[in-house]
Amino acid sequence: ITSPITFAASANCVLYQGGKPVFADINPKSYNIDVEDIERKITKKTKAIIPVDFTGQVVDIDGINEIAKKYGLVVIEDAAHSLGAEYKGNKIGSLVDMTTFSFHPVKHITTGEGGMITTNDDELYNKLKLFRTHGITRDKGILYNKDEGPWYYEQLELGYNYRITDIQAALGISQLKKIDKFLRRRKEIATKYNEYLKDIDGIILPYQEEFSKSAWHLYVIQLELEKFKVGRREIFEALRGENIGVNVHYIPVYYHPYYNRLGYEKGLCPNAERLYERIITLPLYPKMKDKDIEDVVDALDKVLKYYRR
Repeated sequence: ITSPITFAASANCVLYQGGKPVFADINPKSYNIDVEDIERKITKKTKAIIPVDFTGQVVDIDGINEIAKKYGLVVIEDAAHSLGAEYKGNKIGSLVDMTTFSFHPVKHITTGEGGMITTNDDELYNKLKLFRTHGITRDKGILYNKDEGPWYYEQLELGYNYRITDIQAALGISQLKKIDKFLRRRKEIATKYNEYLKDIDGIILPYQEEFSKSAWHLYVIQLELEKFKVGRREIFEALRGENIGVNVHYIPVYYHPYYNRLGYEKGLCPNAERLYERIITLPLYPKMKDKDIEDVVDALDKVLKYYRR
């Protein structure tokens, strides 16, 4: 069970393992997966929950862990957006069975490509080490047969070549030293957006749960389309015309043609579908200058005034 408002990888990983992704709807305020809908979607075939920390705001971890314990499920937190975020005062990474992080170039830190998985479970840790290296190990503690010599290794499972390179790891370690600075600047930018945009009619600013300290990967506004003469596309294109690098995150996963061929249809998650029609992502990155923020706000104000009813 996962959210439809995410990059396709959150659901594709289920397909890779021969499973079927089931999409639970989102909370219309936080845009994160709705805990109550997770429980409604659970069946005897359900194996895991993959909640997504959308935009950098942490999901309701206690609520999800409670459901997982009740039904005997594994929780894999998709924290691609939330490196450095906190849940009830605790840094994420050790609060569920496994937490996955992304080091793609646009994330909080980068290794060019790649990512990381964290867990506190020794059994899962050993399985993950096999999974990333073709299922092969030299660990004498888990070899099936007698150790034949220093060269000896065994393939115990069917794994993949998912190893990050040493060069990438070195880059990541150097970036990690700057993470606190990056997070501070992201929060400063989000705070300025909140201040500058609060009086602009026709938009809903990001809602922050009390239990979450966001990592602010994205700043997503929601358009109150009934207040405008045009749809989201016209507003989006006008902002691009003002040289503002807006985007949309995300197309509901099951909208994609590949998922349509698997039998998924529109109507599965009404809150997610309504949100998708109304959201625009504003630029947010640590090297943004205050003048850049003001330019974004001025352009948005100009475009919305022009199209307002």
